[in-house]
Amino acid sequence: MNAISRSEFVQLRGLRYHVRRWGRADAPALFLLHGWLDVSASFHDLVQPLLPDWQVLAPDWRGFGLSEWPQDGYWFADYLGDLEALLDHYAPGVAVRLIGHSLGAQIASIYAGLRPARVERLALLDGLFMPDQPAALAPKKQRQWLDELREPPRDQHYASYEELAERIRRLHPRLSAERALSVAQGWGYARPDGRIGLCADPRHRRVFPTLYRAAESRAVWSEVTARTLFIDAGKSELHRMISAQERAERLACFRERQEAVIEDCGHMLHFEAPAETAWLLRPFFAA
Repeated sequence: MNAISRSEFVQLRGLRYHVRRWGRADAPALFLLHGWLDVSASFHDLVQPLLPDWQVLAPDWRGFGLSEWPQDGYWFADYLGDLEALLDHYAPGVAVRLIGHSLGAQIASIYAGLRPARVERLALLDGLFMPDQPAALAPKKQRQWLDELREPPRDQHYASYEELAERIRRLHPRLSAERALSVAQGWGYARPDGRIGLCADPRHRRVFPTLYRAAESRAVWSEVTARTLFIDAGKSELHRMISAQERAERLACFRERQEAVIEDCGHMLHFEAPAETAWLLRPFFAA
């Protein structure tokens, strides 16, 4: 099976949101949430083994993919508000099944703790590695944020999709040329001058002026009631960001959890090891 997604556009909290949808509308739904600087299109190969038992709905977060770019920047709480609006639109009053990768995993996990009755199952793909940030960092981060506001963000662009694919392969060397080109075609778009731009607002690259406080996340995660599956990538570069002890403390917040590792895989396991990831997801959501 090689099912093609269909695009839907919905108004969520004043923004035109793009949602990519695979599968039968009457099949049970999985909501699939991408990470930072990624897009829903890169889930294509991961989704195929989940069909036809499930339908999959994958939004492009605000400022990514084909979703609208807000004018007032990006704040983590807005992703939570957008997710709730998305679920209210597609699954009002129903407990849902969420899959999140990286930033999407952070969003899904926090939402599951804030709205435990709304999340039945939760799968987190190589996520929850953001390091705690001490208060001493606050002056530096806030000054940098102010400095960056003075300059327009630089838009990255490439001569062709093939050039973008080569950059992707340098970042993710386990990818074949064919799969890297497929990812590039999801990440990029043809500009009027013929060059290939990125489907991501360059303002995402500005530093956040706020600090990440792991204790706050742990407090929210302790209220998650959903069965949770952690799928980590054995060669993920993010594992170095926190200690093994900190990782164990974060996992312990989730009352009913399973853990799996795909060993020979980097952080982007949904396009480095899509079949292996899907076959871990299938029994978890079917049980």
